[in-house]
Amino acid sequence: MTRDDAYMRDSDAFTWYMEADPLLRSTIVSVAVLDTVPDAERLIDRVERATRISPGFRHKVAQAPLRMANPRWVVDPDFDMTFHSRHIAAPHPGTLAQVFDYACQTGMAGFDRERPLWEFTVVEGLEGDRAALIMKLHHALTDGVGGMAMAKHLFDLEASPGAPGPMPDAPTPESLSASDLACDALRHNLARSTALPRTLVEAGGSVLHTLRHPQSAARAAMKVVASIARTVQPVNTTLSPLMQDRRLTWHYDSLKVPLDALRGVARANDLTLNDAFLGALSAGLSHYHERRGSSVEELRLTMPISIRMPDDPIGGNRITLMRLKVPTAISNPITRMRRIHELCLDARREPAIPYSNAIAATLNVLPRSYVGGMLKHVDFLASNVPGIGVPVYLAGAQVVEWYAFGPTIGAALNVTLLSYDGCCYIGVTVDTAAIPDHETMLECLREGFDDILAVGTHQA
Repeated sequence: MTRDDAYMRDSDAFTWYMEADPLLRSTIVSVAVLDTVPDAERLIDRVERATRISPGFRHKVAQAPLRMANPRWVVDPDFDMTFHSRHIAAPHPGTLAQVFDYACQTGMAGFDRERPLWEFTVVEGLEGDRAALIMKLHHALTDGVGGMAMAKHLFDLEASPGAPGPMPDAPTPESLSASDLACDALRHNLARSTALPRTLVEAGGSVLHTLRHPQSAARAAMKVVASIARTVQPVNTTLSPLMQDRRLTWHYDSLKVPLDALRGVARANDLTLNDAFLGALSAGLSHYHERRGSSVEELRLTMPISIRMPDDPIGGNRITLMRLKVPTAISNPITRMRRIHELCLDARREPAIPYSNAIAATLNVLPRSYVGGMLKHVDFLASNVPGIGVPVYLAGAQVVEWYAFGPTIGAALNVTLLSYDGCCYIGVTVDTAAIPDHETMLECLREGFDDILAVGTHQA
């Protein structure tokens, strides 16, 4: 990591600053269910290696005085593995629901901001002699795709791999005073300003195009401006008549859906797995409103769109959050999925997307109430994370199920699909103030997936 790479991008800083409101915390929790308890000695060795080679595991956040620059990462001089890597036993009877309850408690709790932003907890004593690994990460550390890349430093492709080789060197600890941070922030800002001429030169082609084709350039500029306005437009109402309240009281639950079946429905209709996923959620949320004696035509969704490039580092966020309204009143599953497909294509083609980092920089200086107003009137979040397609192992224990739970960041619920070894493992984070009957919500979401899977049965 170079000195300038050590600074958070504006989009990463956005997830850090908005936590001035606890409802907007950006904590990711992942639960890997293991067929047995991992070997303790091998596990310690593997986690130690991961902290030495994966960005972020030994870095904490430091802020220059007066926010002279974005927060930056520094190697924690007081890094303590025992604080971040824990081992507990589940109380009898050791159900997966108990693991989720514990994981939810950790997910709601903020991080110690004077330490690296991660915690791993092994839970043993589960039914059938199983165990679980709860992985808690801050979103400023990485996004879902980057998190799966980080996981490759922790998990193996076989139960008994060969010797891992020499232990990598640990990064050199850093201890920076306030004056050190201030001086480095000034240097960082100077480096950014001196890069401006190069940026202008690189933009020369665009300038020439503007001079030669002023009308088309003006139209393109207006499209960008309009797109940015849509992206940052404040939202003052919640579309759901039911899911209105917001509190820092969450509940975790889960669903499992066969990957080939869900993907097969999508492909049979020239659609994507994400279209089928969102179609199922739309149907499930419609069922929930109907069961509660209400109805809704559309709901507001926040959907992360990956802008990660092949040469991007695995640390940090390479996503942009796009808001769109998805239909819930279309009864035909195929018609609903196709409409969602069109809406998602429009969102992915927004001209504002290349300017996501600059938009985040603007949001970072706005009052938290403005940002919170944008986020707390979102009905739900949904994220589709491509996982690992083959079985993986943790210190000799096979991962048999793998769930990811995203933060609500002000919405009523967050539903995250993580594909792993032929199955869609779906983690559901519910704000229980918005959805007090979370059992009913889970049943309705399950019905929504049944609606989509039934399309495949009829087509076969």
